[in-house]
Amino acid sequence: MSRRGWVLFALMSVLWGIPYLMIKVAVEGGISVPMVVFARTALGAVLLLPPAFWGGRGRGTPAALRRHWRMILLLATLEILGPWALVSDAERHLSSSMTGLLIAAVPIVGVVLARAAATWNGRRRGGSGHGEADAEVERLGAGRWAGLLLGLAGVAVLAWPHLGGNAWSIGEIMLVVLGYSIAPMILARRLGDVPSLPLTAACLALAALIYAGPAAATWPESVPDGTVLAALAGLGVVCTALAFVIFFELIREAGTSRAMVFTYINPAVAVLAGVLFLDEPLTGGIVGAFVLILGGSVLATSRRAQDPPGGTGRRDEPGPDVQADTLGRGTPAIQ
Repeated sequence: MSRRGWVLFALMSVLWGIPYLMIKVAVEGGISVPMVVFARTALGAVLLLPPAFWGGRGRGTPAALRRHWRMILLLATLEILGPWALVSDAERHLSSSMTGLLIAAVPIVGVVLARAAATWNGRRRGGSGHGEADAEVERLGAGRWAGLLLGLAGVAVLAWPHLGGNAWSIGEIMLVVLGYSIAPMILARRLGDVPSLPLTAACLALAALIYAGPAAATWPESVPDGTVLAALAGLGVVCTALAFVIFFELIREAGTSRAMVFTYINPAVAVLAGVLFLDEPLTGGIVGAFVLILGGSVLATSRRAQDPPGGTGRRDEPGPDVQADTLGRGTPAIQ
C-alpha cells in the first residue's frame, strides 16, 4: 500500500473509532438522544449533499433514489435511524469502550446471518440438504467456526458482569449489531446500482428529517458547554462527513480488502480513547474480551486460500471484501 494509502488507513482507524467517545460526552452533557442523532445526521447531510450532486456527478441518481426509496428507508433504519439512537441511549449507562467492543462483534454476527441466508436461498432454489445450501454452509470450515465461537465468547466475557444492572443497554447494542449485520446484505442485493456518495447523503438527510421533530421537542434549555458542542460538531463533521470522504478515497487507493482491515483497529481506538479522555477503566476483562472478539472476527471473516478473489464473498460472505463493497456504496457500518 502506498504512503498515501497508509495515511488514509490511519485516519479511518481513528475517525471511526472515536464516535463512541463523542457520543458519551454529548449524552453525559445533557444532550437528548434525538438531538445527538439529528446533529450528526444534519451536519453530515449538509456537507455531503453538495459534492454528491455537484457538477452533474449525480446525473440520473435522483431517479435511482426514487426508484429504490423503500430499500433506502430500510437501509437508513438499519444503519442510522435505529443504531445511532440505540448507541446514544445505551451510552448513558455503558462506557464508550465497552460499547465499541460490543459492536466489534458485527463481522461475526454477519457471517452467521449470511450463512443462514445462503442456506435458505439454496433450499428455495431446490437444494434438499445436499446441494448449494450445504456447500455454502460447509465453506465456513473449522477455522471460521472457531472464530465465531471465540468472538461470541469475547462478547460473553464483556457483557456477563453487567447483565444485572445494564441488561437493557447491552440489549440495545445487540440490536445495533444485528442491524449493522443485516444492512450490508440488503445493500449488496438491492442497492448495487446507486452511487455511494449520493446514497450516503440521502440516508443522512432522511434521518435528519425524521429526527428534526424529536430533536426540537427535546432542545436543551440552555446552551451546552463548549466540550459538548465540540463533540456534536465532531460527530457530524469529522466522524461522518469527513470520514466518508476519506473512506471512499481509501477504497480507491488501497482496494476493498486491504481498506477494510481498519475495522479491526476501531475497537482498540474506542477503548484507548475512553481510557485516555474519560478515565474509563482498562480491566483484564476488557483486554481479554478485545483479544477474543478481534481474533474471532479475523478468523470468522477470513477467506480460504482456494476461494477466488471476489468469488462468493460479495453475495454471501460479509467479510472484509463484502463489507468494503457495501460500505463503499454508503453505509456507516461499524462505527
